Amino acid sequence: MRINRLLVLLILFGLFAPAEAQQAKKIARIGYLASASPSSSAGRREAFREALRDRGYIEGRNIAVEHRYAERVAEFPKLATELVSLKVDVIVVASTAGAQAAKNATTTIPIVFTGVGDPIGTGVVASLAHPGANVTGFSNLTPELAGKQMELLKEAFPKISHLAVLWDPTNTFNTLALGETKIAAGAWRVTLQPLEVRSADDVEPAFSAIKRERASAVIVLRNPLTIRYRPRIVGPCV
Repeated sequence: MRINRLLVLLILFGLFAPAEAQQAKKIARIGYLASASPSSSAGRREAFREALRDRGYIEGRNIAVEHRYAERVAEFPKLATELVSLKVDVIVVASTAGAQAAKNATTTIPIVFTGVGDPIGTGVVASLAHPGANVTGFSNLTPELAGKQMELLKEAFPKISHLAVLWDPTNTFNTLALGETKIAAGAWRVTLQPLEVRSADDVEPAFSAIKRERASAVIVLRNPLTIRYRPRIVGPCV
């Protein structure tokens, strides 16, 4: 998602007018709900701040941002409810689980999402043309891309016959993406080895299983946990 498009959505919601017209208005409060951790989300967060600054909105001066981060899917509902209790003017979310939690937490505070995989299939919006309710945003991820990942691997390395997939069964998008990967694996006659990774403690056992079964390649489905522990996951592969 491009940051300037996010700002357009915020303006459309009426939360931000041009900086010149902000003089006598209250400081708007943004609830920022992201996955992983402040360090792993630093680049995206700074890009958001920079885009706001370019338009005259300075955090701590004429806007306030409440940052919340979830390392696990189960943490999102509590954090979303916390932002609602703070009476923020808009909630910006950067994950499927975050968007679902925010939608369940409020029907009145506008929610703008990015990075949501299959917003229709995961129940975040009613349709792309008419999102409905108080939720809108951008999506550049679809479950079908997970199947495409497997196809690209097979085309690049034709001898691949055993593919491991790291996924989180508590993540709705991961469940849909795994389904697409299974379809692609069947079409390409590749044996699939799905490995559940629900916490950091599951990473090493998963790779032990991969080595034991001699998988030819590994696909890591995107979720808060795999984003946070990227170095730990990539390490055994290099």
